[in-house]
Amino acid sequence: MPRPQKSRRICCYPDYWSFAPDQDTANDTVVMTLDEFETIRLIDYQSKTQEQCAQEMNVARTTVTAIYDTARKKLAQALVEGRRIVISGGNYTLDNTISEEITRKGSTIMRIAVTYENGQIFQHFGRTEQFKLYDVADGKIINEQIVGTMGAGHGALAGFLKNAQADVLICGGIGGGAQMAMQEAGIALYGGNMGSADEAVAAFLAQTLVQNENPTCDHHAHEHGEGHSCGDHGCGTHSCGNH
Repeated sequence: MPRPQKSRRICCYPDYWSFAPDQDTANDTVVMTLDEFETIRLIDYQSKTQEQCAQEMNVARTTVTAIYDTARKKLAQALVEGRRIVISGGNYTLDNTISEEITRKGSTIMRIAVTYENGQIFQHFGRTEQFKLYDVADGKIINEQIVGTMGAGHGALAGFLKNAQADVLICGGIGGGAQMAMQEAGIALYGGNMGSADEAVAAFLAQTLVQNENPTCDHHAHEHGEGHSCGDHGCGTHSCGNH
């Protein structure tokens, strides 16, 4: 019987989840897994050796070599053949860097996370500095906690929420990449909301909170242009938070 494959440790979710030729004329789609993406990020983007990459991903160097070769082949196919790249899935575990102050929850508890600032739903997901966590059992809130995010950037925040065991996210504006990260993390998204965080959670529990189909983050287009990420990525990469 083959030995089960060891999960590869990745820093956090990416900020960008798909790439396509101009005018979206892709002939086909290439799916790059998150562990494949991590080898490209570490070796090609951060100029680490394969040995260093293996240490960070907690796998053997030979395993990194195989993953990296596959990832490079997919990149070549996309560039030469005009294919669309989608990042999704893979055999990985997220690097757990959340604060010890966040309590662990049992399997029967639902945890709702809300982007939070002074009692209100904070409107720009990628800049969120605090989440308010609500633990729910039998339809009632049994615990509330305000926690700092220890970083920013869409991918890092998505990983933070997954490691914090969030089941639901209630927020204001949220970009397409972060929405894909929520889907990858298995977190139900209720975006495009405003007003009191407590009232939004009450509406969710009453099943009257609407799931906005297009809860885009307006500041992306107005301040930075489409697709720009905000804050620090959390993995040693820099984006627009500190120009």
